[in-house]
Amino acid sequence: MSGAVVTGVAALGATACAVAWYRRELGLRRTHAMAGGLHADRTVPHRAAFELYHNDFSLCSKKIRMCLAELGIEHASHHVDLIETGSYETLSRHFLAVNPAALVPVLVHDGHPVYESHDILLYAARHSATPDALVPSDEPTRTLMQQWIDRSSLTGDDPTQALAASAGNCVPGLTVPLFAAMIRDIPTHRIVEGLLFHRLKQRPVVFLVLKAAGLARVASLPPVRKTVVASRRQMSLHLDALAAQLEASGGPWITGAQLTLADVSWAVILERLREADWVAELVAPRPAVSAYWKRLRARPSYVAAMDEHRHPLVRRGTERIVAEKARRGSLAELYAAER
Repeated sequence: MSGAVVTGVAALGATACAVAWYRRELGLRRTHAMAGGLHADRTVPHRAAFELYHNDFSLCSKKIRMCLAELGIEHASHHVDLIETGSYETLSRHFLAVNPAALVPVLVHDGHPVYESHDILLYAARHSATPDALVPSDEPTRTLMQQWIDRSSLTGDDPTQALAASAGNCVPGLTVPLFAAMIRDIPTHRIVEGLLFHRLKQRPVVFLVLKAAGLARVASLPPVRKTVVASRRQMSLHLDALAAQLEASGGPWITGAQLTLADVSWAVILERLREADWVAELVAPRPAVSAYWKRLRARPSYVAAMDEHRHPLVRRGTERIVAEKARRGSLAELYAAER
């Protein structure tokens, strides 16, 4: 048998093995949606009454950490990596046994998982020693709280298509520079894993583009510029509305004297603006919002949920944005576009 034939046979064998491996892994890592709320029919390994699967960078994880801290709910902590913080650990067999939807956060109570951040917030409040601590007792104020939770929530597989609906939907577009700064430290093969196994292929494709472009050039990409500018414009409107609501309520919080789940939900929006270095452009020009954020940052729960969970990749990403803006290149122009 000639060398060429042997090489061809070997290549076919390797290809067959790769295909077999991929099909097996695809089956083992298959994901599907899970309804929100408590799943009493599911039991996952646990050691404590409450356990939280979360990610340092995840907006929804930040929100749950602050909520648990405000409520004084002690819990075991399990950090789960997203690709932004190093890998698609959410696609691991271990985590899929906890949440087949491959999403964080997940609260586990006595071994039973609670899915979806909004449901987790309400569940935690109901099962705390002070169930009224973050949820107003009267119906009109609860309705107002929910309106402002909704206005902060990130919804849909492509939230940038509904920027006017909520500030949360504006966050991904405003985070693009931070993604570009952070993804520099993530090996390409880790991103490709998402392309192979994640149900949403758009995200790993975007991350590969951002990695190839780099932070210095990302603002020159027309789709990026369009998304960031549109997100900034709508976020400005949401923050103006927040300032007006704080004035209308008399403060110091969104619904008035009581800090509620609405404030917890907006705290993470403001923290993400800090991480992506938008404070000077979006928060500082609004004194009422700046003062509100200062009050939030002074709470021990904010320190526990945000300050104590600042991931090294996020810190480096923020520093890179600050340095790149100082160079007065295209990124600085993008940030200054509406000043």
